[in-house]
Amino acid sequence: MGHLLFTGWNCRECQTFVEKFEGALGKGKGRKLYAYKVMMAKKMIKFNRDFENFKTACIPWERKIKEVESHFGSSVASYFLFLRWMFGLNMVLFGFMFGLVVLPEVLMGLPYGSIPRKVVPRAEQANAMDYSVLLDFGGYCQYSILFYGYYNDARTIGVFKFRLPLSYLLVGVGIFGYSLMVVIRMMARNSNEGGDGGDEGQFTFSFKMFTSWDYLIGNPETADNKFASVTTSFKESIVDEQENQKDENIHLRRFLRVLANFLILCCLGGSGFLIYYVVKQSQDNAKKDQDELTWFQKNEVDVVMSLLGLVCPPLFETIAELEEYHPRVALKWQLGRIFALFLGNLYTFLFALFDEVNEKLEEEKSIKNATMWSLKEYYANYSSYHNTTDVPPLDIAPADVVRGPCWETTVGVEFMKLTVNDIEVTYITILIGDFLRAVIVRFLNYCWCWDLEAGFPSYGEFDISGNVLGLIFNQGMIWMGAFFSPGLVGLNILRLISSMYFQCWAVMATNVPHERVFKASKSNNFYMGLLLLVLFLSLLPVIYIIMTMPPSFDCGPFSGREKMYDVILETLEELPTFIGNIVGYATNPGLILSAVLLMVLAIYYLNVTSKNYENANLELRKKMQMARDEEKNRRNNKETTNQAMQYLEDLLPNRSLIPPPVITEESALSKSSKVAKHPGAAANGKGVNLQKDVSLASPNPRAAVTRPPGPRGPPGHARGPPPGPGRGRGRGAPPPRR
Repeated sequence: MGHLLFTGWNCRECQTFVEKFEGALGKGKGRKLYAYKVMMAKKMIKFNRDFENFKTACIPWERKIKEVESHFGSSVASYFLFLRWMFGLNMVLFGFMFGLVVLPEVLMGLPYGSIPRKVVPRAEQANAMDYSVLLDFGGYCQYSILFYGYYNDARTIGVFKFRLPLSYLLVGVGIFGYSLMVVIRMMARNSNEGGDGGDEGQFTFSFKMFTSWDYLIGNPETADNKFASVTTSFKESIVDEQENQKDENIHLRRFLRVLANFLILCCLGGSGFLIYYVVKQSQDNAKKDQDELTWFQKNEVDVVMSLLGLVCPPLFETIAELEEYHPRVALKWQLGRIFALFLGNLYTFLFALFDEVNEKLEEEKSIKNATMWSLKEYYANYSSYHNTTDVPPLDIAPADVVRGPCWETTVGVEFMKLTVNDIEVTYITILIGDFLRAVIVRFLNYCWCWDLEAGFPSYGEFDISGNVLGLIFNQGMIWMGAFFSPGLVGLNILRLISSMYFQCWAVMATNVPHERVFKASKSNNFYMGLLLLVLFLSLLPVIYIIMTMPPSFDCGPFSGREKMYDVILETLEELPTFIGNIVGYATNPGLILSAVLLMVLAIYYLNVTSKNYENANLELRKKMQMARDEEKNRRNNKETTNQAMQYLEDLLPNRSLIPPPVITEESALSKSSKVAKHPGAAANGKGVNLQKDVSLASPNPRAAVTRPPGPRGPPGHARGPPPGPGRGRGRGAPPPRR
């Protein structure tokens, strides 16, 4: 082997040697088995690599998002990543709703036209297929599986005795539970992936310069995208560095920020009042003849809410220019303000809608009482006329039965119309505000009076805050309206798919990168925090309706019950006695209160513990930084310490008068023996290696002073060494004049 190591081989000889002796650990069958194992190991490695590539290729829209990120930075790409995550969440919610509610009703429920709730009333059948009616989700859409009122109230359906009302309630509440779990899990994962940022700011530009390029790229288009991505990354870091070094007038800045917040509060209050006024006016218009109303009067609530969502965010962005925040901080403020706008608009709409629901409940009571009175009159008249107690039921076609307004379906229709209107406004805004604007700038710039690209109107920038908040509040409407409209989740999936393709095309074809390019934070927990808050606020109205408001008496899976949650009590009554007792003990208010108190204490303890861990991490990071700086300073100063001490020695006047010490053989031997006893004393890295002959470490050679000083001499005859050569700085005679 030693001979082989120093043998000069060419590539062909190396390959021949490897092929000849590879796997030669055994003889005969052992050698073949080893070769077989090596071959299978190589095939498995190749299979794992191909499988990882396949999994990467299966990630939806990954290539589109990477292309957007390379041209517009991580801030714009974070919106599309968030949209893709929302698509995955809605796919799971759609699976729950379709598999446990819609599909059982279609397969095992009564067919269309069998009962009054599953057929269009006779008075509406003439216009049930009109485009204008279907566009407003009336006619056949209103009496279909898309809405709450279509589903049967039978306790069990089909041969499998499927409990549809119980499934409807559990799925409606379980959607919130699953979404809450997924959002919190994603926030925790983002926090772990974001890291603590301990090494941020250390050699930032060096790392970006020498480690940013991917040498595995073989496609020219991919290389161009990577080049644009690296350039954008440098711009982001430069903007961050400039913002950290900015100096400003603090008093003027505070005044402008207070003024900006006051103007934004006025806009928020005005938008809330406008929505409440429009909803009240639409309720008055609903009592009039629908043929006399215009299109705007029929859809004024949806139009006004969409216009407010379209006009207010750019207005907020204009006002925010007074504050001059860092782009990332300005984005968070913009998101918070648009969040407050959408939240106020949504809850104002809900409060006004609850007034309409109360009116419909009163109308249902009157219709129910009239129906009960009519049935009693029918039974009494039939019994007296035929003189019998065996009264047959009324033979009335389902389409002719008098029915109530079904307020749950009305609420579902309103949410469906809001979602569709939001989709229309979003796409029209992109086509007019971005695409048409880009076409005008592109083709009219050559024949215009000024530069349209550099001046007004220029190419548009991608509105991150408006799109993110629109996506979040659209999801809030889905969560809130899915209980009243099971088909709303499917409609939202179509919206997300079309938005991904349409907005990716729009941002690449019509938008330009932001003037102040900035990078998104490592974790999108700000988006997730807003989504979590919207989820909680969407849960409150649904829980309030389930626990307090009575369901409609003639439509929906909970009809004929006092409250919607009565289906759970009915199910518990059919269970064995011991299970009912366990559930009764578990729902005891005292036990629930104790459990809530225990959870609060546990949350408080975990919060305190996490803060302690965070402080400990900060201290450890500081110590590591100090140790690193100390090591760096020690390395830099180790070579110059002895020169500095020598320089200080030369400045001492008395040291220059002492003759250099005479080193004898005995002293040299003693010094060498001491060094031999401690071989690593000077090189252990724990201090400065000071030599023994340095004057600062040597004893004072002068004797003790035993007499007082004498009188001073005349000026100009100060005591000191005579002129001549010496070791002190500045000693000796002045230089000769030439």
